[in-house]
Amino acid sequence: MKPIAIVAALAAAALLAAAPAGFEMWKGSQLRGFTKELAPKVNAQKVATQQLAKFGNHLVMVAHREGDGEAELHETQADVFVVQSGAGTLIVGGTMVNGRNTAPGEVRGPSINGGEKRSLGPGDIVNIPSKIPHQVLVASGQQITYAIVKIDEK
Repeated sequence: MKPIAIVAALAAAALLAAAPAGFEMWKGSQLRGFTKELAPKVNAQKVATQQLAKFGNHLVMVAHREGDGEAELHETQADVFVVQSGAGTLIVGGTMVNGRNTAPGEVRGPSINGGEKRSLGPGDIVNIPSKIPHQVLVASGQQITYAIVKIDEK
């Protein structure tokens, strides 16, 4: 085979070897970069989020917190957190205080009574099933950035 034909065959093979439809990958360095990217966008609730992709029954997003989040409960979605940087405390379970519907299937409140506290740090992975109250707390002067996979459990 002539060199030009070999180069053309390799180029064609590379095009055919593209990732399958729906495949996405975020490198750890990209995810760690969201700490700096989202910090200037923190709102009055001390959080900034960015959706990365939405698929059939799930979506991927990143959250950056510089203060306590509200307690929340998702009636039809599970959350999977992967902590990228910083530290926080997760309260999970128990009973939400003064919960209110903020969107279809979404309940929020100021706190949780009787939940379990778990420390969060880089590399930690957490699975929170639907209908379970949870809240991320961040100590004064601290921050936490984590990827979230929200999975529809309908």
